[in-house]
Amino acid sequence: MPKNPKIRKVLVIGSGPIVIGQAAEFDYAGAQACRVLRQEGIKTVLVNSNPATIMTDKHLADAIYLEPLTTQTLRRIIALEKPDGLLAGLGGQTGLTLAMQLTRDGTLEKYGVKLLGSGIDAIERAEDRERFRETLAEMGQPVIPSATAEDVESCLKIADEIGYPVIVRPAYTLGGSGGGIAQNQDELSQIARQGLDLSPITQVLIEKCVSGWKEIEFETMRDAAGNVIAVCSMENVDPVGVHTGDSIVVAPALTLADREYQMLRSAALNIVSAIGIEGGCNVQFALNPDSFEYAVIEVNPRVSRSSALASKATGYPIAKISTRIALGYTLDEIKNDITGKTCACFEPTVDYVVVKFPKWPFEKFAGASRRLGTQMKATGEVMAIAPSFEMALMKAVRGAELGLDTLNAAPLSDAPIRERLPSSRRSNPASAWTRSLTLPKSTAGSCTSCGGLRSLKISSPAA
Repeated sequence: MPKNPKIRKVLVIGSGPIVIGQAAEFDYAGAQACRVLRQEGIKTVLVNSNPATIMTDKHLADAIYLEPLTTQTLRRIIALEKPDGLLAGLGGQTGLTLAMQLTRDGTLEKYGVKLLGSGIDAIERAEDRERFRETLAEMGQPVIPSATAEDVESCLKIADEIGYPVIVRPAYTLGGSGGGIAQNQDELSQIARQGLDLSPITQVLIEKCVSGWKEIEFETMRDAAGNVIAVCSMENVDPVGVHTGDSIVVAPALTLADREYQMLRSAALNIVSAIGIEGGCNVQFALNPDSFEYAVIEVNPRVSRSSALASKATGYPIAKISTRIALGYTLDEIKNDITGKTCACFEPTVDYVVVKFPKWPFEKFAGASRRLGTQMKATGEVMAIAPSFEMALMKAVRGAELGLDTLNAAPLSDAPIRERLPSSRRSNPASAWTRSLTLPKSTAGSCTSCGGLRSLKISSPAA
C-alpha cells in the first residue's frame, strides 16, 4: 500500500540520556528515522532531553525540543505542534513507555494523533509479561515455567512453586534493569523489590532459570500487510544467564544445525506475526545445547541494540525501513538502499562473520562487582568483521583497547579456576526441569542427534 497521505507532521521521541542499555544505538536509529521523514516530505518534530546526539542536529528536524522526556512535556508539545502521528519505536524503551502512557491517558485520542508502527495491542502483548506468556501459550510455543507478580509476597510464593533458582524480569524496563537471578528467598526478596520499583506498571515475571542454555536472537522485519522476513540471526557466546549486552555476540549464528536454525527462524516469524508487530523486532530464544528443546525469552517490539548490530552486520537499514513501514509502505514497495535494485522483502545474505565484543567500565568503578548476570553492565562495544570467527574475535579484542591482542589475560586471582567461578556456573540448574518444558507438537519428541558443530568453546583465563 502507498504512504498514508494523512501523515503530514510526525512527532519523534528521541533516545534521552545515555544510560547503560540505551546509548548511541538509539541515536543512530532516531537519526535515520528523521532523515527518512524529511525525504518523504513530512514535517518532523523531535523531542529529546540529550543535546549531545546526532538526531538533535538542526538539519535533521524542522522543530527540535530539548526538553525532559516526560508525559507532561509531550502533552504540551502535542497541543502546540498538533502532529498527525507519533513515532516512538526508534527511541528505545523510553519512547515506547511514554507512548503507552500517552495512549492510556487519552492524550493521543484527544489530539487525533496516530501511533505509528506497532499498535498499542502489539506493544502490550510483547511488553506486558502476563499477556506475552498467554500469547505464546495460545500459539503452542515453548513456555518456561513462570508467572507474573505485583508484590514481593507473590514473588516468593511463585518461586516456591516452580523451584529455585529463578530469574526476575521486570516489565517495561531496559537492559535487564531491576532483574536478576535469585538462588534463594533472601536474594529473591531483594531483587523482586528492586524490580517492582523500576517497572512502570509494578509488575515482574518470575521465571524458572535456564542458565547454561544457548541464547539465540533473530532480528525480524514485518509490515502491515503481513510480509515478514528474518534479517539476521545472532548467537551469544555466553549462555543464558548473562545479559546479551554483556555477551560476545556472533552474527550469523555459527553453532546451529540447519534443523535448529529453521526451527527457531520459523518460530520467530510466527511470533512476530501473532503479536502484530509492524517494523523491526528482536526475538530472543533459549536453546538446550543437548536437544531440540527451546523456549522464548522475550520479544522487543521496537528497534533495539541488536538492531543496530544487525543493520551494520548485514547492510540492511532496519531503522530506515521501520520508519517507512510506519508511514504505510509495505516491504515490496521499499527499495533496498544498498543494492539499489532489490526490494526490502529479500533477506540479506551474510558470507562473513561479525563479532560484537562488549567493554565494561570496571577500571572506573573499582568497587563494582565483576560478576555478569541478567542486568547489563557494559557501557561500550566493538564490532569486527572478518572471513572467520577467529579472525573477527581477535580484531574485536584489539579494537576494544584492553591493552591485549589475544585472549590470554592475566588472572585476577591466583585461586584455582573452579574457586573463581560462581557456584551457579559449576552446575547446570536447567537440567532439573527440562522435562517440564512445554513444547509445540511440531518439535515434541524430536530430540535426536543432528550432527554438526554443537557448541562453541572459548577458554576464559580470568573470572
